[in-house]
Amino acid sequence: MTRAHLASLLPSGQYYNAAGKELQPYRSRCAGLLDRLNTTALEDHEGRAPLLEELLGGMGEQCWVMPRFLCEFGLNIALGDRALVNWDVTMLDSAPITFGDDVLIGPRCQFYSSDHPFDAGMRRAMWEIAQPITVGNSVWFGGGAIVLPGVTVGDGAIIGAGSVVTRDVPAGVLAVGNPARVLREVEEGDREVGGGRP
Repeated sequence: MTRAHLASLLPSGQYYNAAGKELQPYRSRCAGLLDRLNTTALEDHEGRAPLLEELLGGMGEQCWVMPRFLCEFGLNIALGDRALVNWDVTMLDSAPITFGDDVLIGPRCQFYSSDHPFDAGMRRAMWEIAQPITVGNSVWFGGGAIVLPGVTVGDGAIIGAGSVVTRDVPAGVLAVGNPARVLREVEEGDREVGGGRP
């Protein structure tokens, strides 16, 4: 099982059958690794690091992934250096989900690269479509933020807690709400600890 073979089963931007037998070994592999990762003590760096390296498609240096981490395949997730994935984060990685360096992901954030068709018959037949999610460097996702398929978040952006990101977010801005909208640019005064609330 390889990332390249998985990508051939999940062509980006094209419909695929989520119940396809070829995908089941990848999901089983992921579930087994997640069970081991999420029951390994947080302090056991030597035990957790190899599990993360096996689970994910790419992992930079000094990454932290808190339990209970959940994903669908794992191989389509790439974390940059010093990424922090906080408690109870979920990533549905039918398409690549890529994070730059120094990304902070708050508790219970959700990243969904897969989507369902509007047609009920296609949904019953288990058809899905997926588009990549791309996150730049030094992005901060507040707790409970949700990112939908095909979204790109630019360097240094901040996504407010509980926001639902349905479209691209430019670099260096604060985006909040449902759907998330750009509130303002991140300013020089925001560099102080805490930065204040919008």
